[in-house]
Amino acid sequence: MNQNQDQWKTRLGFMLAAMGSAVGLGNIWRFPYVTGELGGATFLIVYLAFVFLIGIPLLLNEFSIGKAGQKDAVGSFQNLAPNTKWHWTGFMGVIGGILILSFYSVVAGWSLFYLYKYLTGAYWSEPDGGYGMVFDEWISNPILPLLWQALFLGVTLFIVIRGVKGGIEKANAFLMPVLAVLMIFMAGYVLTLDGALEGVTFLFQPDWSQLSNPKLYLTALGQSFFSLSIGVSGMLTYASYLKAKDRLPGAAIGVGVMDTVFAVIAGIMIFPAVFSFGLEVNEGPPLVFITLPSIFASMPLGNVVGIIFFVLLTMAALSSAISLLELPVAFFKRTIGMSRKAATYLCTSIIFVLGIASSLGFGIWSGVTIGGQNILGMIDYLTANFVLPFGALLMALFVGWYLNREQAQKNSEIENPLMFNIWYISIKIIVPVVMIIIVIANIFGYTA
Repeated sequence: MNQNQDQWKTRLGFMLAAMGSAVGLGNIWRFPYVTGELGGATFLIVYLAFVFLIGIPLLLNEFSIGKAGQKDAVGSFQNLAPNTKWHWTGFMGVIGGILILSFYSVVAGWSLFYLYKYLTGAYWSEPDGGYGMVFDEWISNPILPLLWQALFLGVTLFIVIRGVKGGIEKANAFLMPVLAVLMIFMAGYVLTLDGALEGVTFLFQPDWSQLSNPKLYLTALGQSFFSLSIGVSGMLTYASYLKAKDRLPGAAIGVGVMDTVFAVIAGIMIFPAVFSFGLEVNEGPPLVFITLPSIFASMPLGNVVGIIFFVLLTMAALSSAISLLELPVAFFKRTIGMSRKAATYLCTSIIFVLGIASSLGFGIWSGVTIGGQNILGMIDYLTANFVLPFGALLMALFVGWYLNREQAQKNSEIENPLMFNIWYISIKIIVPVVMIIIVIANIFGYTA
C-alpha cells in the first residue's frame, strides 16, 4: 500500500497532472525562441531525438523511483537506499524546483498581466512607443511585476493547498484539455495567414549546416529536460502518489509524446505568424511579449487571438507551477511534520522572496550580471544546464548502478524482456555517458 496519504483518484488524473508538469512555459515561451535561434527544423530534429532516446527513458526512470519509494523526493531515496547519501539527489531536486519556480513565476506574472491588458482592451492596438518600450518599462518597474507574480503564486497556492485529488488532479483535468483545444485553434488560425507557409517550412525543413554547432546539442538536451520536467524530482513526487495497480511504462511514453506534440504545436502557432509579418525568428525571450502582441495588433480578430494566446500561456505556466510547488511542499510536510496548508504557505513565501531578485534584475538590479546574463537568465541557465542534467544523471546512476537489475526491472514495470534490456542499457550506459559529456561541456562553457 502507498505510504502517502495522498493518492491520485485515477491513472488518467496522474497522466494529466504529469503532462501539466511537462507542458508549460518550456513549450510555449522557451521552445519557440530557442528553436528560432538555432535553425528551426534542425533544432527540432535534435530535440526530438533527445526526447525519445534520453528524455522518455529518464522520465520512466524518475517515475520508477517515485512509485517504488512512495514518499517525497528525499524520502523515496531514503526508502530505497537507507543509510546512504543518495537522498541528497532528492534534496538537490527540491532546491532546484524552488529556484525554477522563483523565476518561472516572474515570467508567469508577466503573462497574467498581459492577459489582463488584453481583457481590458488596453493592448488591442499598438501602444504609444510600441510594445517593446511598454514591455521594457513594465519589467523594469520595481513593484508592479511583483504584485502579478504574487497573484500567480496565490492561484498556484490555492490549488496545491487543496491536496492531490481535490486540487492538483481536478485542476489539471480542466487545464490540459482546454489548453490543447486553444493551442490547436491558434495553430489552425495562424496557418490561414498570408506567408504562413514560410514559417512552416522553417520549422520542418532542416538546415543541415547547423549540425556543426555544439550549442545546438547542448541547448536541445537542456530544453528536453526543461520541457519534460526531468531531473528536478517533480515527476518523482507525482509518481509517489500512484496506486500499486497503476502502470508506469505507458504513462511515461504518453507524457513524453504529448509534451512533444504540445511543443511542436507551439512552434506552428508562432513561426507562421512571425514569417507572415516579416519579423525575425531569433528574437529571444521577448518573442512572446513584444513580437507576438505586435502581430496580434495587425491581424484580423487580433484582440481575440491575443486573449486566447495569453489565456493558454498562463494556463500552461500554472499547470507546471503546480508540480514545482508540490515538490517542496511534500518534502516539508514529511520532514518537519507540517500540515499541507502550513507547508504550502511556507514554500510559496520562500519562492516569492527568491523571485524578487529575478524580477528586480530587469530594473534596479539590472547591473547584476554574470557572463552577460541578468539574474533571471543566470538562474534559468544554471537550472537548465546543470541542476536538471546533473539530477537526471544521478537518478540514472542510482537505478543503473546502485539498484540491482532485478530491482530496476521490478520498479520499471517493463514486462517485455527486450524492451527492458533496451531501457536498462540506456539508463545504465548511454544516458550517463551522454550526461557526463553534457555536464563537462557546460562546465567548460561550450555553449557559445
